[in-house]
Amino acid sequence: MLSEIDFDNARIFTIPMVTRFRDITVREGMLLEGPAGWGEFCPFEEYDDRIAASWLATAVEQCTLGWPEPVREVIPVNCTVPAVGPERAYDIAANSGCVTAKIKVADHPNSLREDLARVEAVRSALGPGGKIRVDANGAWDVDTAVKHTRQLDAEAGGLEYVEQPCATIDELAAVRRRLDVLIAADESIRRAEDPLRVAVAGAADIAVIKCTPLGGVCRALRIAEAAGLPCVVSSALETSVGLGAQLALAGALPTLDFACGLGTIPLLTGDVVAEQHSLRPEQGRLRVLTSPTRPDPDRLAEFELTDPARAAWWRERLARVAAELEHRPDLRAR
Repeated sequence: MLSEIDFDNARIFTIPMVTRFRDITVREGMLLEGPAGWGEFCPFEEYDDRIAASWLATAVEQCTLGWPEPVREVIPVNCTVPAVGPERAYDIAANSGCVTAKIKVADHPNSLREDLARVEAVRSALGPGGKIRVDANGAWDVDTAVKHTRQLDAEAGGLEYVEQPCATIDELAAVRRRLDVLIAADESIRRAEDPLRVAVAGAADIAVIKCTPLGGVCRALRIAEAAGLPCVVSSALETSVGLGAQLALAGALPTLDFACGLGTIPLLTGDVVAEQHSLRPEQGRLRVLTSPTRPDPDRLAEFELTDPARAAWWRERLARVAAELEHRPDLRAR
């Protein structure tokens, strides 16, 4: 399948973030074209070639095989509130059109007061009927997770769930035994040596699934089945080209009980597709795509990476990761 992709003509994009998110201010990646359309390769810079191979497998599936048939046409999504001040948090939630918000917390060791203010602002924006979930990205130890989650739960008037409060499966299980709030596992699944064998049922109530770092839609569906938990599909900060794969996964899951974390295009200052095709939520929902979105030539020109040294770094990385993928039977799409 790799031989079907035009690696030499891969396009490299660089798009500034609206607000610092996940410690980055610019989102970079590559767009690849194959017989089934375009795919996106956008692993974060700190990821080594072995981890990045899963991200390339997703792009290869998208370019060459396409996606399974969906079982639903529309996906409810949450808005994503970065670690910003309460006024900005209120604006994001109030203007999102979503009834569910995912709030980043634990941005630094002494963030609790800021986190509580952010949660309070989002509750005010959504009203009493809105749903609030928080994401700590594994930053807390067990005691801190229990203490902070209880305070955030009280401030929110009830959290829908807390995502990855601690780093390990054992810690999640310990937190779950001490809290009434639902626990969602994210990094514990996608960063596992073998996500198909991760036993999260005793440590979490919800599995957060991201097909981009898991090796594609079909592989993510197998991982979701193995997890044996209700799933939330979440973005890996892709452009609309890559986000289409996440939508395809959400559309193909047998059941979908929660809003998905796919309303992330507003976190970017632009997109690589034409405005009418940009995957920005409308009234808190996104439509499932049946085929990949094509990048728009004008948007590509606007956001193309022009730094020669940086472009060379991406092309060398792509060549290395493609070689890694050739020797990874575990990442075969079908």
